[in-house]
Amino acid sequence: MSSHGLHQTRAAEAQRAAPPLAEFVAAFSRLIDTQPDEARVVRDGGALLADLVARDDWLPESFAQPDPERYQQFLLHRDPDARFSIVSFVWGPAQVTPIHDHTVWGLIGMLRGAEYSQPYAFTGAGVPVPDGEPVRLAPGQVEAVSPALGDVHRVSNAYDDRVSISIHVYGGDIGAIERSVYREDGTRKPFVSGYTLPAGGA
Repeated sequence: MSSHGLHQTRAAEAQRAAPPLAEFVAAFSRLIDTQPDEARVVRDGGALLADLVARDDWLPESFAQPDPERYQQFLLHRDPDARFSIVSFVWGPAQVTPIHDHTVWGLIGMLRGAEYSQPYAFTGAGVPVPDGEPVRLAPGQVEAVSPALGDVHRVSNAYDDRVSISIHVYGGDIGAIERSVYREDGTRKPFVSGYTLPAGGA
């Protein structure tokens, strides 16, 4: 089976094992079927995500496993038409992303632990600089990103002694979209994140 097929199979297993996730997928699909504008996705989709992360008793353990080397990105659902994807981000203690963008809208719901999101803006010379204070997400809270709302940030686990997990929904197949990371000197490097394959079944 291809990597694409394996990720799809494991995501389907996760939904069978987690009825709240399956219900969220169905509700979010109905929302996207109405072809909402971004403001409605953020408002109504954000409310759906807030309901999902209001309880922390549904995520299968295989989609909640940290790695000591880097944060993990487990696919929970990929819309058949790639209109949206749902991902479990698992942060090991003190793990942090590079400065990066998304190029599509995104909703981030905090499930377990906490994380900091530091927004960035660019100087006239194209150098990324912090734009305001970091946003701290606690369990049950939801944040939105997009090219219109602010798309460039650096995210870190708020804890250096425990795992944190957030559930992300993106306006596309985020693991296949070409995005960018930015070095402190403004150098831009394209990347495609892909997904982490969970071990075993859901």
